[in-house]
Amino acid sequence: MKPIESCFASLLLVSAVPLLASCLDVAEGRARRDLEIGRASQSDVRVEVEGGLAAVRRLAPGELGLWASAPALSLRLHTGASGGGAWNVRFENILSDAVLVAETQAGASIPVEIAEAPHPTERTFRLDLPSNDEITLSLAAPDRESLSPWRFAVYADVQEAIDGVQDIYTKMNDTPGIRFALISGDLTQQGTPEQLEAFQREMKTLVFPCYATLGNHELGTRDDLYHDYFGRGNYAFDYRGVRLTMLDSASATLDPLVYTWLDGWLEGGRDRLDVVTMHIVPIDPVGSRNGSFASRAEADKLLLQLARGNVDLTFYGHIHSYYAFENAGIPAHITGGGGAIPERMDGIGRHFLTVDVVPPSKIEQVAIVRVD
Repeated sequence: MKPIESCFASLLLVSAVPLLASCLDVAEGRARRDLEIGRASQSDVRVEVEGGLAAVRRLAPGELGLWASAPALSLRLHTGASGGGAWNVRFENILSDAVLVAETQAGASIPVEIAEAPHPTERTFRLDLPSNDEITLSLAAPDRESLSPWRFAVYADVQEAIDGVQDIYTKMNDTPGIRFALISGDLTQQGTPEQLEAFQREMKTLVFPCYATLGNHELGTRDDLYHDYFGRGNYAFDYRGVRLTMLDSASATLDPLVYTWLDGWLEGGRDRLDVVTMHIVPIDPVGSRNGSFASRAEADKLLLQLARGNVDLTFYGHIHSYYAFENAGIPAHITGGGGAIPERMDGIGRHFLTVDVVPPSKIEQVAIVRVD
């Protein structure tokens, strides 16, 4: 039987939702590409970032460049026979007080010095590395494990306002206590290399990093370009008593592989606060924009998984306004005020959210900060 005939035949046995997932899995390529993020090789030199939490932007003799997707990174650099000597390791999108520690495979410490720091979130470290060794590089801020109260920001849907986003970034920089921001998709209008580059360039005026997942507008050119600039669309990390999970719902669905990852990420967050962020909301609380998952059955499946995982808070974008509601008993916020054309007459306008956390068990408040 031909593949397409097999798919239609399966309709006799299963519902249309599994059919859609098996025959028209529009997010599969991006999920598979997530597995490649954080790995690169050049000659006999290799680098592997734990959890894929950084995109390798450059690997050349004596040079390594990474774009971080989390406040703490651990990576292994295999120097091989050709990789000994002076190295410049450049990190972008990092906490301004992050410290790099380097060790050989035998546990010997390697001296690290700062060569350049052109922006608060960018730093180049200089190291002298031995050949034929596995070097562990660990980047983290001193407060990584602190359980004192802290704050992060959330926004989405910049789109065509890339050149005007500085009013939001200025307001964010002036808002006390923000440790980092999350953006839940639609960074650009069409996801072109020029637009992705422009978004990264504008971000460097922020005094803190911004961790992203993609939205439907990043699929406008090629759905693999986002990964080259920002890394994984699906990932999770921990910071100061909170598990933060970013999911790629840009195609109004999650790839089946992501549901497997999500089980592990949610299980790892049971002993801490758990925050999940994605672009398209499973079930649109208003309905006027049809801004939900393509399948109501899949939306129910995801929300049940989040509820069983004891998720404390969810954030979404896609709808260009602000809504606070609940899905499956989980507090939810849509924040789509990053600059795209706003919903008319909603009184919201351009905005971002601040989230105040009191570890280990309390989200103290989610507040809207208006920019216009």
